[in-house]
Amino acid sequence: MERLDKFDLRILEELQADARLTNAELAQRVGLSAAPCWRRVRALEEAGYIKGYHAEIDRHRIGLGVLAFVRLDADRNTGERTREMEEAIRKIPEVVSCHYISGAGTFELQVVSSDLDSFSQFARRVLINLPNVKDLHTSFSLGEVKASRALPLGHLKPD
Repeated sequence: MERLDKFDLRILEELQADARLTNAELAQRVGLSAAPCWRRVRALEEAGYIKGYHAEIDRHRIGLGVLAFVRLDADRNTGERTREMEEAIRKIPEVVSCHYISGAGTFELQVVSSDLDSFSQFARRVLINLPNVKDLHTSFSLGEVKASRALPLGHLKPD
């Protein structure tokens, strides 16, 4: 699959909005019959456009009321030391997102915790003790303005 056509884009849009659609519902929404729709979904999966299907869980409902943004500064930015940090970060369940960043710092993490005391203990016990960490800087979310995993697809639409 080198190029996505209008049906592929509609399938991606619909599945981003509701991945629990049956194939029949999806086919109806995108204007295809069931069999070609199913084949296209499989092709999108095999080509790597669709990486998986997930349930979106409300972190507040499960007692994770704190969302922290943590910038980690590395002591040294060498290939091996950075890989060690990456591997250690991937193993921490409280880290829900991690990005290697430009500018000040090395990694930007999103960390969830039940409350500020729990986060403080976690930061002192886990984050500051990660391999190669020189310092960490934390900001806390005071409220979500937008939280969406849906990606914009408009740039892929033919003129």
